[in-house]
Formats: sequence, structure tokens, C-alpha cells
Amino acid sequence: MTTTILDKQETEVNEEPNSAPIPIPITRPAFDDDDIRAVSEVLKSGWVVQGPQVKEFEHLVSEFTDCEHAIATTSCTSALHLSLTAAGIGLGDEVLLPSFTFIASANAVEYTGAKPVFIDIDLDTYNINPEKIEEYLENKSPDDPTKPKAIMPVALFGLCADMAAINRLARKYNLRVIEDAACSLGAYRLGRHAGTEGLTGNFSFHPRKALSTGEGGMVITDNADMADRIRKLRDHGASKTDLERHLSEGGSLLPEYDVLGYNYRMTDIQGALGVNQMKKAAAILKGRRTAAQRYYRLLETVPEIVPPAVPDKYHHAYQSFVCLYRPGDNTPDEIYRVNRERNRLMAHLESRGISVRQGTHAVHTLGYYKNKYELEDFDYLNSYIADRLSITLPLYYDISKEEQKRVVETIHGYLNR
Repeated sequence: MTTTILDKQETEVNEEPNSAPIPIPITRPAFDDDDIRAVSEVLKSGWVVQGPQVKEFEHLVSEFTDCEHAIATTSCTSALHLSLTAAGIGLGDEVLLPSFTFIASANAVEYTGAKPVFIDIDLDTYNINPEKIEEYLENKSPDDPTKPKAIMPVALFGLCADMAAINRLARKYNLRVIEDAACSLGAYRLGRHAGTEGLTGNFSFHPRKALSTGEGGMVITDNADMADRIRKLRDHGASKTDLERHLSEGGSLLPEYDVLGYNYRMTDIQGALGVNQMKKAAAILKGRRTAAQRYYRLLETVPEIVPPAVPDKYHHAYQSFVCLYRPGDNTPDEIYRVNRERNRLMAHLESRGISVRQGTHAVHTLGYYKNKYELEDFDYLNSYIADRLSITLPLYYDISKEEQKRVVETIHGYLNR
């Protein structure tokens, strides 16, 4: 009998007395028999490179986000690289982005030869602080040879950035906006889907994301010229894709190559998996939001753990449920002390079979960026606090009430031992 995620019911977590606790993973992808069948059909077809399944996946993402164009890629990192390149970002340019983000955001800027300029975050939302963006732009030295060219807001953990304020600054200073929405399929701000308020939006389908194709990414845009450039760039610069050649007369002739491109094509194996995942998107996202709401209720009895904030009229996708541990006095000694406490709590949870993580990196503290741009840990205070005091609790579409209760009771028990 075929099993799908739509048929699954919550099950109790049973533990035998004195037995090792059943592990609770940080997350897990929503794969089922239908996904296996979809991949198998592609393998049987013999068409495994970018083809009809990728095209259908692009169509479904375009419809879901209400955006004109969707272009599948190998990852969100490559999607960002393509977006920046197609937008004309290169040597001598600056791209403003939050310091608290996965390192891939900054890496994509580096690949173009541009300079990533880190901006601190709002600690309530973990997203880039528009006031800090404006502060940087107002104080930019006219003698600096690099020029601000773009802003890359990150919709971190499934929450859109303050795109109204960011776009206002972009218009004022003539900057392009490239949205890093890696975590945020299913996130909305004032009814607009994440990734639709900039020149492009860029998504990830890594296994840590709500919907997964193993690896994989997607660019969305309403700009036809950008879409055309990105399609060419992802396929070595080819004037036509393999599928377009296959479906057209004279397809045996090779395409023209007028630009330097990359091999950032998604396979049809991943495309088929993406098509099937999109069919279940509503159920997967609903499961994650339901679980998140349970955490909010359960954590009311644990004041040491501050759950994620969601501004009014924002719709969080909950790619991760990232909390702050005992935020308060922001002096260096206090941050170091509370960081040690957080690390001990995380180690305790791991010892009880409960997987946890810090939220993500403060990129300016990582060796490559810290050394190249001569940065210090406290240059971006809120990013540093988020790095040192964040804790991600397990969350996936079918996590049970009992599993979540066990997570919170284990935290509560440790803090009140």
C-alpha cells in the first residue's frame, strides 16, 4: 500500500524503561513512496538532464509564488551567483547583506568579484536592519573606490525582511535588490510571497528546507530580460536549452554561445522530485506551522527561551524554529558567559537524543571574511549575539505533539535542575 505524507498521523513517542531515548532529528525531508516513484520514472525514461520535469517544476514554483518566471538551478548559492551576475554586479561593486546568514550568501557575492558589506540585524527578526543600511549609505566615503550597487536582504529561517524599507532605500540610492529567500518558500509579507519584492528571489531545496530535491535552487523574477540572461548563464551561455532544441525543428544543430556561462543546470531527477514536492507543499507547510504554534504554547513556561517574533501581517514559513537563549546584558563578558550556558544546554539535549543547532553564522566572525576584511567579533553586535545565543529546536512537517513536549520538558528540566 502506498504511503504518502498526507496519510500519516501523529504517533506517540514510546520509550521502554531504561532504554536509550528515541532520537529526534533537527529536521527531515518530507519524502514518501510517491517521491521514489517519481524519481524512478525519470530513470526509466532515460532523460535525466535538465528537461521536461525541470520545466514543470519551474511552472509550479512560478504559480505558487505568483511570479512570471522561475529558473531552476543546482543550488540557492548558484541561483544567487546567477542573479548577481545577470544584474551586472562585479569588480568594484559593493553588495550590502546581513552578517547573520549562512556563509553562502556572502560567497555568492565574492564569486562575482564584488565586495560583501556586512550590515547588522534586528535581533527580534534576525533580518537585516534597514536603519543600519541607511546609516552605512549615508556615511559612505566618496573617496572609497568601491560603489554600493546592490542590497541582498535574506528572508532568514522563513521570515521575510522589511522589504518596504529596503526598497525605499534602493530607490533612493539607485541599488538593485536581490532577495536571498533560500529558507522561505511559503513565506509572505503583506500578501506578497518571499522573493517577489526584489529584482530576483532565490530559493533553496536543500534537505534542511521545507521542500527538498536533495540539492537544488530556483530563481524567480518578473523581469523578462533578467530571466533570459539567467537561463543562458546557467547553461554555459547557450542560446537554447537541450529541451528547446529537442522540441524544435533543426534541433540537431548545436546552439550559439555568446556569453560566458556556467553549468548550473538542475537534473530531471531533481525536477521530478520537485514536482512531487510541490504537489504536497500546502500539507508540508501547514504541518510545520502547526508545529511552530505548539512550540509557542509550550515555551510559555520557559522564559529563558525566547521564540521567534513575527511582525504583524507577515506569514512565517518556519524553515527553522530559532530561539534566543537568555538575551539581556549585551556586554562581552555577559555574552561569553551566556554562550557557555547555551552550549551546555545544547550538549544536554544532544545527550538525550534531541538534535539542536545554533541559528546560523555571524559571517564576519568566520576566518575567510574576518581575515580578508579585517573584521572584529563585536563589529556587528546583534549578529554576534544571534550567533552565540541562538538555539534551533527540532521542526519538521510531521513532528508529533509528544516529541515537541519532550523537547520542551527536557529544556525545562535542565534549566530547573
